Amino acid sequence: MRAAFIKTLTELAAGDPRITLVVGDLGFSVVTDFAERFPDQFLNVGVAEQNMTGVAVGMAMSGRIVFTYSIANFPTLRCLEQIRNDVCYHKANVKIVAIGGGYSYGALGMTHHATEDLAIMRSLPEMAVIAPGDPVETSAAVRAAATVAGPIYLRLGRSYEPLVHKGSIEWELGKALTVRDGKHLTLIATGAMLAIAAEAADKLAKEGFHARVLSMHTLKPLDVDAVLAAARHTGLIVTLEEHSVIGGLGGAVAEVLCEADLAGVRFRRFGLPSSFSDKLGDQHYLRKAHGLDAESVAKRLIRLLEHDFHAGPQEVAGEKVSVDKTGTEELLLP
Repeated sequence: MRAAFIKTLTELAAGDPRITLVVGDLGFSVVTDFAERFPDQFLNVGVAEQNMTGVAVGMAMSGRIVFTYSIANFPTLRCLEQIRNDVCYHKANVKIVAIGGGYSYGALGMTHHATEDLAIMRSLPEMAVIAPGDPVETSAAVRAAATVAGPIYLRLGRSYEPLVHKGSIEWELGKALTVRDGKHLTLIATGAMLAIAAEAADKLAKEGFHARVLSMHTLKPLDVDAVLAAARHTGLIVTLEEHSVIGGLGGAVAEVLCEADLAGVRFRRFGLPSSFSDKLGDQHYLRKAHGLDAESVAKRLIRLLEHDFHAGPQEVAGEKVSVDKTGTEELLLP
């Protein structure tokens, strides 16, 4: 995704002098060509993300289309006040690019684990939130971000994310993409978990279960119509994200389903617990350790489809919930 981002941004910058890349003293193996080709459209502000955001807003208010760039939590959490008060309040044309969503920088520890960012950025007024599922979606998302006015958060993987879409796609902000159709359940994925969702669906197919797979590349605005259509057609909705189960994709979809009052719809969130990981390792290792690899996801889905829960229904605050092996409680909709 990182390579697709910079390649697309470089192409756009060649045709539009307003497009500007502002970095926080990193990523030079990636951004060097851009900086050399467009010295008037590139700025390194140093290790100062708060200043990076303030400078970006000033440039945007002067007519530029500004992309800020850093890894994991640094362009978001470290400068959250500036994003809220400067970018969002002024509806500035600033695009915040975070490289390394989820456990992409897993071995560097919790300071580099971006596992709460979607929830936080989704809560900000005026902010659109995009997490493309593969390099093809990344290129389309960058082009859209450069065209759509206003604040955008673009959450990308680090590298080596596989292609899920084998051909061209019709990508639109706020419109989910159907990767495959199915009748037994709908698996809604965001970000780099799309490849995991597709692989898990392949494993399910071998067991006779056919899953609809949606790429929910835009968390805000969310494609409500796609969620409700999937709920009506398949009856079981499962969200998949490399992010806390609180406030991200799972939270967004839950809000839609609970307010829609659809009878007989079951819903589960597959994601990370609201805790810091006590393990260190690369992304693949940490995904597997938290049950987010394709094999673990497929096994959990099969258990759901067979109604073979780890614990039976319990009563919590008057509502029925099911507790899976992660200990996460999910509402069983009436």
